[in-house]
Amino acid sequence: RCYPRIAPCVLVGILHNDKILLARSSRHRPGFYSILAGFVESAETLEQAAVREVKEEVGIDITNLRYVGSQPWPFPHSLMTGFIADYAGGDIVCQPQEIEEAGWYSLKELPQVPPIETLSGQIIAQIQKMAGK
Repeated sequence: RCYPRIAPCVLVGILHNDKILLARSSRHRPGFYSILAGFVESAETLEQAAVREVKEEVGIDITNLRYVGSQPWPFPHSLMTGFIADYAGGDIVCQPQEIEEAGWYSLKELPQVPPIETLSGQIIAQIQKMAGK
């Protein structure tokens, strides 16, 4: 029996007051935003990867990280793991190779985001529910 290699990935939805941090990558179509995501590095926990990816991609700190769920993603053989975190400080500074723009969006008026069938969409919906929106 052969077991395929999988690449663990973290997704992080970040809440600050009644706003969520959303970002747009050059890989996304114009007007489409999502939560932050990145691959887990060797000898790193999922939680460490979540904190590191947020810091690398947008320069902010997070706290109160909590696990939401997981979703297999067939290409490129990834296992997505989802988290929600609270903003802890820092100014948004986008990593140019990864993020074209990022900002805080009202939970009442979101731009186009991933559908609810995706883990990213489920995390966004859960943050809206937590905030009562």
